Amino acid sequence: MTTKEEMKSNKSSLHASQGLDDELSKSRMNSQKRLARIAGLLYLVVGIFGGLAVGYATPKVYAAGDAATTAGNILANSGLVLFGVMADLLQATVFVFLALALYTLLKHVNENAARTMLTLVAIATAIMCLNEIFQFSALQVAGDASYASAFGAAGSQALVMLLMDMHHYGFLIAQIFFALWLVPLGYLAYKSEMFPRALGIVLVVAGVSYLVDMLAAFLFPEVGAAIHGILAIPPTIAEVWTLIYLLVVGVKTVQPVEPARAVTTAGA
Repeated sequence: MTTKEEMKSNKSSLHASQGLDDELSKSRMNSQKRLARIAGLLYLVVGIFGGLAVGYATPKVYAAGDAATTAGNILANSGLVLFGVMADLLQATVFVFLALALYTLLKHVNENAARTMLTLVAIATAIMCLNEIFQFSALQVAGDASYASAFGAAGSQALVMLLMDMHHYGFLIAQIFFALWLVPLGYLAYKSEMFPRALGIVLVVAGVSYLVDMLAAFLFPEVGAAIHGILAIPPTIAEVWTLIYLLVVGVKTVQPVEPARAVTTAGA
């Protein structure tokens, strides 16, 4: 084979290899975008049902410090309470699959951080599911006349109040892990270059904000109630931004760095 024929053969092989690499890269990016949008849909389900349960159903019936009102609200809105329980269980279950999708998407960035994120979500959702026992039990006590017969009306109302208080503080405990999972997620988003780096920073800030909110609610309830609205701003921005980005953009296209290919040329 002549030198020119060898050069032509090498160039053909190089072009074929480059074409195959481009196809593989395009296929990988399409797969990542598809997975990101699936994660976005799961995040949307978590947001909708979590918001209905935590932001509407429970506040509608829970009156902190007022046993008679709380018991009466639960009895008058038993269907809403049951819906809230089921909505919380659904969003917690879907949350696990959301974390699995994000783990698959981001584990190549840092395996340990991705595993930490997944573990924190697993702990948070386990607490959340177990915590629903208290709200469901409160519904059972409020609607069962045998408790009023055994403990008296005031006693059964106090028991309902105790169960709802336990549900309230159980949610705050789960919030520790709902806060902490945002920290490795923010780190992975920042390092991956698949998301805006500002989003990664905001996610970490949101995790810290959640923790401060939880500690204030436990240690200084009056102060916690006063600053809750302010502390809710970073998590709201971070999670809404993440949700929209996953649904609309998926992930940013990151072009892999290809090693330089040297082509040897020979003089005629």
